[in-house]
Amino acid sequence: MSTRLEAFRTKAEDLVNAHPIVRANSYCAWFAQGDLCRDDVRHLTVQFSVFSQWFIQAQLRKVLNATSLESYREGKEILMNELGVVFRADSPGRTAGKDVDPELVGVEGTVEGGTYHHRAAHFEWLIRFAEPLGLGFNALGKRRHGTPSTLHFVDELSRIYGSEDYSTGAGASYAVEHWANAGFWKQLVAGLKAFKEKEGLDLSLGFWTWHDQLEQQHADHTDEELEEAFAHPEFDPDRFLAGAREMLDGVQVFWEGLARDAGLAVTAKTQ
Repeated sequence: MSTRLEAFRTKAEDLVNAHPIVRANSYCAWFAQGDLCRDDVRHLTVQFSVFSQWFIQAQLRKVLNATSLESYREGKEILMNELGVVFRADSPGRTAGKDVDPELVGVEGTVEGGTYHHRAAHFEWLIRFAEPLGLGFNALGKRRHGTPSTLHFVDELSRIYGSEDYSTGAGASYAVEHWANAGFWKQLVAGLKAFKEKEGLDLSLGFWTWHDQLEQQHADHTDEELEEAFAHPEFDPDRFLAGAREMLDGVQVFWEGLARDAGLAVTAKTQ
C-alpha cells in the first residue's frame, strides 16, 4: 500500500468518524431502548419506506453515471437485488423459499444467474412488516408521505450518491457504507424486537435483520473500495471528501428530523 493512499485513507476515515451522525445518533439510541408506542414505529416505518423506495432512483443514477463496465455492473448488482433478484451464492446455505423470506435469503453472492421474485423486492419486505401496523401499500414509499427532512435526504442521495462526477459519487458511497456500518441497523432491530414482544404483534422483522447482516458483510469491503477509488483516473481527493461530508450531512438531516418528530432534543450540529 502506498504512503499516499494510506495518508488519504486516514484522512477519509477521520472525516467520517468525526461526523456527528456517525459519532452519536440520538434517535437510534432512543429507539433501541424499545420504549415505543405504535405511532413511533409507524412513523419510522413510513419515513424509512420513502428513503428505501427512493434510494432506487439514486442507485439507478449511479448505474447511469458509471465510468466503467465494472462499476456499471457493480451498481446493477445493488439495484437488481433491491428490485427482487435474489443473490446466488457459490455455496449452498441460505436460499429463498417460495415466500422469499428475508430470514432465509442470503446476503452475499451475485445477481448473475439469480432468480427474480416480486416478493424478494426489499420494498415488499417492508410492506409485509408494515401490515400488522395498519399500513398498506399506498401509505408507504410515496414522496407525499415524506417529511421535509426525509425528502431532503432522498434528494441529496440522488444529487451526491448518484452524481455524474466520479469522485463525488465515490465519496458519497464511502460515507453511506460507513454510516450503515455504524450500528444503526442493530439499534433499530433491538427496539423493534422489544416493541414486538411488548405489543404481541406478529411483525416480520426480516427487512431490518437482513440489512443488518448485509452491512456486516459489506464492512469487509470498504477498504478495498477506497483503494479502487483512489486508483481511478478521474479521482480527485478533495471532491471525494466533499462528497462524503455532504452525504453525511444529508443523513444527519434525516435522523434529526425523526428525532424532532419523536420529541427528542437535537444537539449535534452539522459540520
